[in-house]
Amino acid sequence: MSNRKCRGTAGPIPSWIPSFGASSNRCRKNEPLCDPGVTHTRYPVGSAVTEVHFSVGTVNDALREYYRDERRALLVADTNTAPLCTAYEGPTVVLQPGETAKQWASVSAILDSALAAGIGRDGRIIAVGGGVLCDLAAFAASIYLRGISCTLVPTTLLAMVDAAFGGKTGMNYGGLKNMVGTFYPSDMLIIVPQSLDTLSPREYQSGLAEVIKSAMLGDQDLFNFLQHAHGRVAAREMEAVRIIVERSLAVKASVVERDFTETGVRASLNLGHTFGHALESVAGFGTWTHGEAVAWGMVCALDLGVQMGMTDHGYAEAAAALIESFGFPTQAPGVAVDAVLEAMQHDKKVTSGSMRFVLQRRLGATEVVAAPLDAVIEVLNSRTA
Repeated sequence: MSNRKCRGTAGPIPSWIPSFGASSNRCRKNEPLCDPGVTHTRYPVGSAVTEVHFSVGTVNDALREYYRDERRALLVADTNTAPLCTAYEGPTVVLQPGETAKQWASVSAILDSALAAGIGRDGRIIAVGGGVLCDLAAFAASIYLRGISCTLVPTTLLAMVDAAFGGKTGMNYGGLKNMVGTFYPSDMLIIVPQSLDTLSPREYQSGLAEVIKSAMLGDQDLFNFLQHAHGRVAAREMEAVRIIVERSLAVKASVVERDFTETGVRASLNLGHTFGHALESVAGFGTWTHGEAVAWGMVCALDLGVQMGMTDHGYAEAAAALIESFGFPTQAPGVAVDAVLEAMQHDKKVTSGSMRFVLQRRLGATEVVAAPLDAVIEVLNSRTA
């Protein structure tokens, strides 16, 4: 293994990084499910355990493998993911995709379908889709008969590494995002890397922002891997996808295990989100993907940390370079600073002329700190020029 150094960080390429090439485990079309591509990991989530399965093949292959008795399970999909589930012959409810579906009408449709199908306390809800659908299905599972088993099969990278894991469920209410919800971890998470082939380049890239965030929060090896295996990650090579998902889940699991109900350290998972959510709001939801906004927000957080004398300058440069290397915009030209600042003040209350942000000292050293407004404004001016 080469002993090349990482740009801006110390250390050789980690020994666990596999040598990719023609012998990769990616299945060819029409090949059967590949046994070497299935791995199983158990993560404690609150008082429960989520078992994560990595499955080589298609979503249909995974459904055949894990759910042979469809009579006791309700499949929840949307109009985008339903075509991936044609092998499933049990009761199914198909929702509309996207954020506008994250409402009570969708939850009610799931509950009505479960009731009509005779799903009992020993039954299960299986969700195949992105973060919105996983949130809705898990929420429905948490309240149906006071809680039944739930399996999530996330089909976007963003859902695989973040939304589908950790136990947060919910729906929008009263015009507010995730206003109603529960903490209810799924007992099984099935990762099907091949499902990522259906995503547009921009949709796939969006999930990579959360992967980079995971590396920054506490995985130097993942950080190095993203630098050295950049091309293979961008190309969605199956083994590379398995690695970035598995390592990202491990980082999130280590945080969630210590703070399941988000009363303390789980706030670190919001690195970049205060800036990012404000940008999404000001630019108009959908103008920037969530990942693009979070990536921009993480660069802003790095700038703010350096300006406050908190963040190591070399680390900030390396992290910003990694974000930019995956094609994320690090500037938001034309965005009104006053509007972004106002949106952030609605998100995080201003107290005594300061706002609270998730910032870092270095990789793995993350804190929630108060930042002076003039420093925040200076960062915004530099990143919207």
